[in-house]
Amino acid sequence: MLRLRAFRPTNDKIVKIQLHPTHPWLVTSDASDHVSVWNWEHRQVIYELKAGGVDERRLVGVKLEKLAEGESEPKGKPTEAIRGGSVKQVTFYDDDVRFWQLWRNRSAAAEAPSSVNHVNSPFSSPAASSKGRHFLVICCENKAIFLDLVTMRGRDVPKQDLDNKSLLWQVSWKVALRSDYPCHDLPFIRVLLIIYSMEFLSRSTAGDGPLVAFGGSDGVIRVLSMITWKLVRRYTGGHKGSISCLMTFIASSGEALLVSGGSDGLLVLWSAEHGQDSLVPKLSLKAHDGGVVSVELSRVIGGAPQLITIGADKTLAIWDTISFKELRRIKPVPKLACHSVASWCHPRAPNLDILTCVKDSHIWAIEHPTYSALTRPLCELSSLVPPQFLASNKKLRVFSMVAHPLQPHLVATGTNIGVIVCEFDSRSLPPVVPLPTLPGSREHSAIYVVERELKLLSFQLSNTVNPSLGSNGSLTETGRIRGDSSEQLQVKQIKKHVSTPVPHDSYSVLSMSSSGKYLAVVWPDIPYFSIYKVSDWSIVDSGSARLLAWDTCRDKFALLESAVAPRIPIIPKGGSSRKAKEAAAAAAQAAAAAASAASAATVQVRILLDDGTSNVLMRSIGGRNEPVIGLHGGALLGVAYRTSRRISPVAATAISTIQSMPLSGFGGSGLSSFTTIDEGYSSQKSLAEPAPQNFQLYSWETFQPVGGLLPQPEWTSWDQTVEYCAFAYQQYIVISSLRPQYRYLGDVAIPHATGAVWHRRQLFVATPTTIECVFVDAGLAAIDIETKRRKEELKLKEAQARAIAEHGELALIAVEGAQAVTNERITLRPPMLQ
Repeated sequence: MLRLRAFRPTNDKIVKIQLHPTHPWLVTSDASDHVSVWNWEHRQVIYELKAGGVDERRLVGVKLEKLAEGESEPKGKPTEAIRGGSVKQVTFYDDDVRFWQLWRNRSAAAEAPSSVNHVNSPFSSPAASSKGRHFLVICCENKAIFLDLVTMRGRDVPKQDLDNKSLLWQVSWKVALRSDYPCHDLPFIRVLLIIYSMEFLSRSTAGDGPLVAFGGSDGVIRVLSMITWKLVRRYTGGHKGSISCLMTFIASSGEALLVSGGSDGLLVLWSAEHGQDSLVPKLSLKAHDGGVVSVELSRVIGGAPQLITIGADKTLAIWDTISFKELRRIKPVPKLACHSVASWCHPRAPNLDILTCVKDSHIWAIEHPTYSALTRPLCELSSLVPPQFLASNKKLRVFSMVAHPLQPHLVATGTNIGVIVCEFDSRSLPPVVPLPTLPGSREHSAIYVVERELKLLSFQLSNTVNPSLGSNGSLTETGRIRGDSSEQLQVKQIKKHVSTPVPHDSYSVLSMSSSGKYLAVVWPDIPYFSIYKVSDWSIVDSGSARLLAWDTCRDKFALLESAVAPRIPIIPKGGSSRKAKEAAAAAAQAAAAAASAASAATVQVRILLDDGTSNVLMRSIGGRNEPVIGLHGGALLGVAYRTSRRISPVAATAISTIQSMPLSGFGGSGLSSFTTIDEGYSSQKSLAEPAPQNFQLYSWETFQPVGGLLPQPEWTSWDQTVEYCAFAYQQYIVISSLRPQYRYLGDVAIPHATGAVWHRRQLFVATPTTIECVFVDAGLAAIDIETKRRKEELKLKEAQARAIAEHGELALIAVEGAQAVTNERITLRPPMLQ
C-alpha cells in the first residue's frame, strides 16, 4: 500500500528518526551517533553533527563566537567539549511543534463524551515561546544539545545542570585481600546519571517558558526551563530503573498528564500541571516484562484516548486512559520484538489503526478490533529501494519508524542502508469513477473494479437537517459544529455486481464519458482497454492501448495505440557460445523492436455514435517524432511527449509567468504560450534552464495544434461548461479562463495535488490528506466588454434580419425621438482566486 517518496543512502544503520510537523525536515541518528537533518522534499542535507563525541567544528565555532563578542577564554572545560555519549533521542522543538502537540492532545481528549465540560472549550493557540527559532534537540547520555537551526547557535546542557546536587554518588567499602595486607580504602566507585529520554511539557508558567523533561538512569524525571536553563522540578519515586520513554497527554478530565515507561516494566503517570506541587506518582502499573520500549497516544473517535505501549517481552498493549485497564495485548510479529510504534489513521485505510516495525524489511499494520484485528505487512521495503543500494549479501533491516503527525500518508523508516520515506500508493485502492447524478436526485452511483469484478455502488445521503442550508455555528478543535443536531448523517448504500466480466485483474484506470453513457477501463500494464455501455454493460469497443482520454463535449475519446512488445528471450547461462550469441542477438533484436513499437505508437481519435458503434475519426494526431507519454482529456486534447531534458521543479514552479495563449474569441496572436522564464530561482544562473516544452494542445474538431508547446502538467481538469481549466504542477495549480478568450487567471500554491473537479466556479482539489476548495472569479477584462458589445451588435443584426424577412424593409423605419444617451462606464477588475 506504500510507494517510495524519497530515499537517502547511509553508511550506518539509522536507529533514531523524527519528522517535523510543518517543514519537510527529518532528523536521524545512526549507530555511530552521527545526527543529520535532511530536507526530504528537496533531497538536501541541512545539518550534520557528531553528537556522540567531541565535534571539533562546532567547538571551534563556539570559540570564535566568544572571541568575537569579547569574552575571554574560559578556564574550565567548555560544555561543548564534553563528550555526548550515545544518542538516546532526537527531536524538533519550535512554536509549530508545540502548537500541534497541544492540538493533538486536546483533540484526542475532547472525543470522550465525558469531556464536554472539561476540554471542549474553543481551542486557543499557545503563546509563542521559541521566538521564531527552530530547535534541534539531541538527548545524549552525558548532555542535551539545543541547536537553533536558524542561527546555527547551540547550547549544551550537561547532566550536572540537571540536578541540584552532584551527579556522582560515591560508594566505598573495605576489603581484606590477604591476612597480612592492611585494610585500605579502595578507590570510590562512581555511579553516573545517564539521560535516556526527554519530552516537552505542553503547559508551563510564563516565567519558566518552555519546559523539557529528562528521564534518567536513576528513575528520576528532571524538568528544565529553556528560559533560565535551570532545573525547576523533579519527579521521584516512580521507577526503580532507568526511564526509557516519556510522553504527555491530556485526560478526558482536562488534566495534563505525563506518562513514563521504564526498564523495570512499569508505566507511571504524573501530573504535568504547572501549578501542581505534588511531584509523586499518581498511578503505577505493571506494563511489560523486561521493560517498556515506547509509548504512543492513540485518538479514538467518540471515546477517550488510549495509550499504546511496546515492551521487551515482544508484546504490544493498549490501555484505557480513564480506568487505565489493559484493553488488548498482542504479539504483532511472533518471535520478534517491536522497536517502533505509531498510531495511524488514514481515510483510505479505515481498518488499520496501528503501525509497528521489527528488525525485518516490513512495515507492519494492525487492524482495528472491529475488523479482523490481525497483523499484516503494509509494505515490503526491499521492493522500494533502488536495487543498486542492496548488496547481494546484505538484507534490509528496519531499526526505526515514524509516521508524519499531520500527513498520515507519509511514513519514514530508518534502515541499515538508509532513510526511506514512503507515501500512500494510489494503485493500492480499487479504481472508482462516479456516474452522473440526475438533477434534483439524491441517488448517487459509482462504478469500481475489484480483481475481475465490475461492481455498481448506489448510495443516498439523508439527514433530518436540510443539507442545503448552511450553519452559523463555530468549528471546535474536534471538527464538530456547535449548534448542529447530534443526529448522524445516514448513508444507505446498495452494492450490485455487474454481469459483464472484467478481462484482467491488474492495475486499471476508470474514466467516464461526458454524457455518462460509456465507461472506459484501461489496463496500462497489459496494455488493453474496454469501453462499456452503461445501459446494458455491453462492450462496444476494445483493443490494445495504455492511455485514453475523453472529450468534455461529446462521447469522443483519444487513445494511444500500443503494439504488444515481443518477449525478450532469456539468455542461457550454460551451453555453447554459439547458442549464447544467437540468444543475445535475438534479445537485442526484440529490445529494439519493443523500443521501435513504443516510439511508433500514434494517438488515434474515435467517436461513439448513438447506436453504440465506434468509428475512427483520426488515425494519427500531430506529426512529431517523440514518443507519447501522456494524454489529457477535456475541452482540448493534451498530448505529452518524451523529451531529452527533464522538467526541473524550479522551472515547473515558474509557470506563474504565464501571460496569454489565445485559443478562441477575438484578436490575439497564436504565438504566445505558457512561457516559463527562470527569474533568479536558481543560485547558479549558468545552470538555470527554462522548462522543456513537451505538452501540446489539439482541437477535437480540426485535430490541429492550438497554441504553442507548454510544460507538461501532472494532470488537467476542465469545467463541464468549457469555461475554466486547471493545469496541475508539482507545487502549483494554474487556473485559466477559456471564454471569450483564453486568459491566465493565476495559480494557487497547493503542492502535490492528486486530482480536482469543477463545480460552477469552484475547484475542489484533492491532496493526499485534505480537500481544498478554490473560489474562482475571472474578473472583468477589456475583452469581456468587447465580446459583450459584439454579441449585442450581432443580436441586433439578427433581429433586423428577422424583421426584414417578415415585414420588408419598411420595418426598419423608426420614428426618431428624444433618446437618452448613456455613457456607461464599466470598471475593470482583475481576476481573484481564494
